[in-house]
Amino acid sequence: MRHPPRHLSLWACAALAAATLVPLTGSASAAAPACSVEYSVTSQWDSGFQGAVKVTNNGAAKDSWSLSFDFADGQKVTQGWSARWSQSGTTVTAANESWNGALASGGSVSAGFIGSWSGANTVPRTFKLNGVTCNEDITDPTDPTDPTDPGDGTAPALKASGNKLVDATSGATRRILGVNRSGGEFMCVQGYGIFDGPVDDASVEAIADWNANAVRIPLNEECWLGLDNIKPEYGGADYRSAIKDLVTKVKAHGMTPILELHWSYGQYTGNSAGCSDVHATCQKPMPDAQYTPAFWSSVASAYKDDPQVAFDLFNEPYPDRATSTLDQAWACWRDGGTCPGIGYEVAGMQTLVDAVRTAGAGNLILIGGLAYSNDLRQWLAHRPTDPAGNLAAAYHVYNFNTCASESCWDEQLAPVAAQVPLVAGEIGENTCSHAFIDRVMKWFDDRELSYLGWTWNTWDCASGPSLISDYAGTPTAFGAGLRDHLQAIGS
Repeated sequence: MRHPPRHLSLWACAALAAATLVPLTGSASAAAPACSVEYSVTSQWDSGFQGAVKVTNNGAAKDSWSLSFDFADGQKVTQGWSARWSQSGTTVTAANESWNGALASGGSVSAGFIGSWSGANTVPRTFKLNGVTCNEDITDPTDPTDPTDPGDGTAPALKASGNKLVDATSGATRRILGVNRSGGEFMCVQGYGIFDGPVDDASVEAIADWNANAVRIPLNEECWLGLDNIKPEYGGADYRSAIKDLVTKVKAHGMTPILELHWSYGQYTGNSAGCSDVHATCQKPMPDAQYTPAFWSSVASAYKDDPQVAFDLFNEPYPDRATSTLDQAWACWRDGGTCPGIGYEVAGMQTLVDAVRTAGAGNLILIGGLAYSNDLRQWLAHRPTDPAGNLAAAYHVYNFNTCASESCWDEQLAPVAAQVPLVAGEIGENTCSHAFIDRVMKWFDDRELSYLGWTWNTWDCASGPSLISDYAGTPTAFGAGLRDHLQAIGS
């Protein structure tokens, strides 16, 4: 999916790098406090930062809540989510929204904000919930240990078996049903951070609460490799660590992480060009031979011992827009090299499969077709050779695509789905409604196929398909269709 422009939006400056959580919870030897607060600065830049709070109520159930704390260095809250944020002098207050006021005994609620700072950004030391001081038994408020580490997780290792996906351990048939979590492909290259909005445990749990069992995570190859044009704090080891942290959280909630290359290097200014930049600042028609094989070799090496993670080789190929014939386009898709109409050396899908397998990774691989992954007509004839036999076809469909009807799906998708697992990596519509994806989901459900909605981001659904209005999981009118359906059918 092509993104709506966001680099000028205020909230685009919200960056989620690898979260540095400052735990503010009681010691094991002390009595539990009336409430506990975990405060984290999840990203910080020259004059701003993104913060998050998680409040746990250890007392009686509450119908409403209000958290207050004081900044010590003149920081200012400029905007927030999942709470009604306000500030008077140094005192900040976060009061519940209408939809998250109930706080059970032992229950937790999370909220986030963007703030400004200058000189210092000291962590607040005292927090009050409904006027009652929290964390009174705290012994070391600067301990960097993260008490919310989600652990090893329970996500299955998926494997292609005939035209089905199965649990590699039990052999049970599985479907991928979930969402995309955009941000990792664009924030870093635009210089704002790593993620767009929070990716803490609460926000991942909100995805799981929709009964999703998979999260597709778009990536940027320049950021992963840490190339010179990327700010060091948003690229290389820091970027890879942030992705690993999100993968761990996704798995901990029993969901399959799908790592996908979304934006890549290579200058393309031909038909349907998304940008004229050589750098990975937009969707290119094909992967580049200079960096993409190295990207996938690195990703595969990092996750070769983790079969719970799946790989999606390239978001939306469109060499058919650059070349004069479909035969040329499909040859470019599989074999790469010098492709007509594309000015850089292309890495074909066979090269990328080889890069993954040579690195020793047997993980499930998804591969999209032509026309922004909307055309699979010659996918079977051109599919790469895979020594692991673990490939699935990836398909994207929106209401404005060419192949967006049951008759087209019957003609073009059904033959592919009869031979290999078929995953609709992106489904969506630009109507702020869900009538179209309802039809998509029915067609895929009838054939026990997989799909993921685009996208779990709080964008205006009028400018692009957005499933949620906040990261607590409140759906847009479009997102309600996916949420209600996933919760109805189970996973």
